[in-house]
Amino acid sequence: MGVLQLGRRVAVATLAVALAGGLPLQAAERGVTLQPGVLSIGSDMTYPPYTYLERGKPAGFDPEFMALLTRQLGLEARFIDTRFANLVMGVNARRFDVVASVVYLTPERTTQVDFLPYLKSGSSLMVRADDAFRPLRPEELCGKKVASLKGGSWIPRLLALSTEHCVASGKPAIQSLEFPTSPEAAQALLAKAADVLFENAAVARITADKLQGRVVISSKELIFPVVVGLAVRKGNEALLQQLRTGLERMKRDGEYQALLARYNHDEPTEADVAHALGAGPTL
Repeated sequence: MGVLQLGRRVAVATLAVALAGGLPLQAAERGVTLQPGVLSIGSDMTYPPYTYLERGKPAGFDPEFMALLTRQLGLEARFIDTRFANLVMGVNARRFDVVASVVYLTPERTTQVDFLPYLKSGSSLMVRADDAFRPLRPEELCGKKVASLKGGSWIPRLLALSTEHCVASGKPAIQSLEFPTSPEAAQALLAKAADVLFENAAVARITADKLQGRVVISSKELIFPVVVGLAVRKGNEALLQQLRTGLERMKRDGEYQALLARYNHDEPTEADVAHALGAGPTL
């Protein structure tokens, strides 16, 4: 057997053992990440309880999730604080390997990046506690100024509802106000620059707690249920497969389910993913 042929067989055997769980995935395939041994992660660190800085270090659901995942991969997790609206552009420009920052799966986004679904979430409506207006559904927002995080995937749906429901019924359109960070959107509500805050449900809960009763969640059910995914550069199948295998290991170890339970989240089903991509029934 020639040296080259022997080398190829050893490489194939090493990959097989790694994928079976015997070695860190990074040992199986080099050059998948931008920097050897490091998984660089784009994340907006202004979005508790998902991603934020605590004493200068990344904290929240996504940093905890990525710490578990990178341990499975044999990589070091390195976060790069980036505003939400620039995350997709950043991963495609190779500023980082992956985005972990509550990025919702939408048909439009799947044309820009590839996803690994890992979380099911939704949105809530928030108003000032001293305001008699208490909307339960987005259909009640006609003529209202609605603040939200810039780039939020619910914004196109909200604007479509404004046209198809509000304007079509002879009511005033919804005014969408977008802000660079979630705290800025909340401040707009407090300052009466906005009538309503449209926010991720988990973020809405922690915002209400932090503002100590100055704002309340008026909706009772999840609005526009969504699937959240890790985003990688379009066509980066090698990295996507490593992330997928690492997540499967987390599930076998029970780490994934324990983390979801602690943050009161659910694992997305195939039906949830199909709906998020426009291929399933309305939830």
